[in-house]
Amino acid sequence: MKRKQQILHIHGGMAFNSRAEYFKVLQNEIEFHIEEQEKVQKWHYNYLEFLDSNNYQIIKPTMPSKDNASYEAWEIWFSKVIPFLIDDIILVGHSLGGIFLAKYLSESIFPVRIQQLHLVAAVYDFEDEIEQLGDFKLTKFPGKLIEQNIPEIHIYHSRDNIFVPILESEKYHVQIPGSHFHVFEDKGHFLDETFPELFANIKRGESKPNT
Repeated sequence: MKRKQQILHIHGGMAFNSRAEYFKVLQNEIEFHIEEQEKVQKWHYNYLEFLDSNNYQIIKPTMPSKDNASYEAWEIWFSKVIPFLIDDIILVGHSLGGIFLAKYLSESIFPVRIQQLHLVAAVYDFEDEIEQLGDFKLTKFPGKLIEQNIPEIHIYHSRDNIFVPILESEKYHVQIPGSHFHVFEDKGHFLDETFPELFANIKRGESKPNT
């Protein structure tokens, strides 16, 4: 029986440089809505609608306290996922999830072989009054990421992203030789229901795991 290709997706979130900054944003910037259900079922909930469920296993850990995220806490939780991973995995990080993967791979050799890495609207070092990095800040990038010889690294950004400037992804592209930089005009922060370009790149790079 053929082994399924694993896709590990790390979602986005918000990080702060201090508790005071978090409380400031709660007080002044984040609005309460009585209807919290998402109007659009974002693409990362729908992997298996666009990829063959017979060929892929989707792993989507819910990282701790995503609205006041800590890299240290995410790293601890991520360590609980690692024992379930197998060679030729595909890694996808969106927004804060992108910098999490970038930081983790720059500081640690991943325990299984990585087939593809996809960074979607990933922040690099951008901060303002609302968007901050806390302990997600990159300190050794690209570091060990280069040593891991990942065959395909894809970087995605849209020029109309109002949350993360496109310069952030340009920095990743410069720092990672051989990476593929996909630039869009109208995808914002990639919060739509579908993301055909990413799914197409996954399919084009399909590995054939051992049986």
